[in-house]
Amino acid sequence: MFSGVLIQGALWDLISRMSLVAWIILLVLVVMSFGTWAIVINKWRLFKAAEADSRRFFSTFRRRTNLREAHSKCLNYRATPLAGVFEEGFREWEAFVSLKTEGRMSQAGTVKLGPDELEAIDRILEKEANEQLKRFERNVAFLATAATSAPFIGLLGTCYGIMVAFMNIGIQESASLVVVAPGIAEALIATIVGLAVAIPSVMSYNWASTKLRFMNDDLRNFSQEFLAAVTREQTNGT
Repeated sequence: MFSGVLIQGALWDLISRMSLVAWIILLVLVVMSFGTWAIVINKWRLFKAAEADSRRFFSTFRRRTNLREAHSKCLNYRATPLAGVFEEGFREWEAFVSLKTEGRMSQAGTVKLGPDELEAIDRILEKEANEQLKRFERNVAFLATAATSAPFIGLLGTCYGIMVAFMNIGIQESASLVVVAPGIAEALIATIVGLAVAIPSVMSYNWASTKLRFMNDDLRNFSQEFLAAVTREQTNGT
């Protein structure tokens, strides 16, 4: 324990004596680390809520009697992006049904949507799915940036620390440990902090990318289910 205290004291003493360039590099890495963890915590909360509401949404939608009943219930699950896609698709479907109904007031029977109307609904579903994905993708690119740039920023600090060590050798005309140790220690600190930022960023980016890929699959699958539901209601006349 005593040796650990000595090491920590020596480390803080070294950090306090670092050059301005080393401090700037360290500060940049620390800011990137805080940014990474803030994004990870935020995304974890968003994805967790979205996944829970997506399960409830699919369960409610598949137990529906008709689309209007599903619409009144499914929109309670606002955390899932499926709710936004459903709302836009339902609005477009109702608009087409209203137009068809107004144009055929004297005719009995179920309102039928043609291929053009179904294709238009499909485009609306795809557009809204992309918009919902953008909302969840926000700031994920920062994780990729931190993952790729942090090691190089740390390497910059490493190179600078080694350069300082060699400059000290030239100035003091000595290669003793006392002369080279501060520069080498600066280099190692920059390397460690750079890796400490990059490793969680890589893991977080891969995790977020996987979640987004699953979310994209759910959105595409639901779009197909919605179109199938519209066709089924036309066939059944509900």
